[in-house]
Amino acid sequence: MPKLRSTAAVFTTMSALAATSILTGPSVAEPFSPAPCALHRSEAHHSEGVDTWNPDYTRPTGALHAVMIFLSFPDATPHTRPAELAADHFPATSRFFEQASYGRFTLRPHALAHWLRMPQRSTAYAMRRDWSADNRAAYLRDAFAVADKEVDFARYDVVYFVADPDAPGVDSDATKVVNLDTPVHVDGTDVRRVVTVFEKHPPDRLVLAHETGHVFDLPDLYHRPVDGKGDWDTYVGDWDLMGSQFGLSPDLFAWHKWKLGWLDPRQVVCVRGAGPTRLTLEPLAAGPGIPAQGTAGAPAFGLGHGAKLAVVRTGADSVLAVEARGPAGNDHAGCRQGVLVYRVHGSAASGAGPVEVVDAHPDTEACWENSVYPPLADAPVALGESFTVPGEGVKVEAEGRTASGAWTVKITPGVTG
Repeated sequence: MPKLRSTAAVFTTMSALAATSILTGPSVAEPFSPAPCALHRSEAHHSEGVDTWNPDYTRPTGALHAVMIFLSFPDATPHTRPAELAADHFPATSRFFEQASYGRFTLRPHALAHWLRMPQRSTAYAMRRDWSADNRAAYLRDAFAVADKEVDFARYDVVYFVADPDAPGVDSDATKVVNLDTPVHVDGTDVRRVVTVFEKHPPDRLVLAHETGHVFDLPDLYHRPVDGKGDWDTYVGDWDLMGSQFGLSPDLFAWHKWKLGWLDPRQVVCVRGAGPTRLTLEPLAAGPGIPAQGTAGAPAFGLGHGAKLAVVRTGADSVLAVEARGPAGNDHAGCRQGVLVYRVHGSAASGAGPVEVVDAHPDTEACWENSVYPPLADAPVALGESFTVPGEGVKVEAEGRTASGAWTVKITPGVTG
């Protein structure tokens, strides 16, 4: 393993470090999508607006480099090697993004080969899910100080601080992305956010992919009960990684792929007018080199460049999104296939329901043995079915399948009764 640091660095801002999980949008944004159905990006944390890109975040296109730094503590001797912990997350995390982006984004990990010793005992940092700002800032201050001796942060786009999972003070529920009110200026670069990893060995499935999604401005899609009890997955169920890393169909929604720049403008269809619109939607996960399940049960190739997303405006800050989901790519373990409908709210903040899946079968559930939320596991409109979205008067019909495995769909706004 080559050394990760090439030159000495000057670290000047740790005394002013402030950590928070909420950032407001910047005053200047990069133009992104001019489509008439594109929601405006709001000041909400991780807004689902797609008309501009928030320049405070790195856009995940091309190749980005991530550094994994392993932290041990004076009150514990690690039982695992850094290479083992790196293997817990890679290549699975890179593979997820490679497939989700249709090859447009590659995440390249660079893992330190040894442990770096933190100055305080693990219990001194009081790690937990709702971590206090002071304890979190102390942890990051010490982590940057010990890592700066060996890591040239200017070489990396993503930073993972991975704690010894066997240290007594390490709480796996504390894994999260920390956004910084004041970026840490180190090695001539500003570090605006850090993924703090406290996972057990082996970790939760796809947990690092979920946290990395926040680095790219994707919101949490789960519902957190007020008392911490009850279902967390009532908003989107299995249908997006940002809802649950345990989902059976965890590929990112087509809306998110549009936001991240992984869909071309021609792959998004804006449905307008009161009359019916017929279109062909490729399965979301199918792309170049990734098969879609054909109508006869055999893999069908040749997909990847057609329409992936249909959008119907329902208000100044809301849309209905329509996409086809099936057992391919990141969705290979999916429970049901069909045409999935969901609501998107541009001004709803992360964790406040920015996306809500619409259940086409509200009286039934499916895959109760392994779905994160069985009532939504059978949410898609199945082949030959029609469904009118409650409260919106938009009718969605899954009319058929093409020889390549794409779905032929009819969408009719303005349906009453």
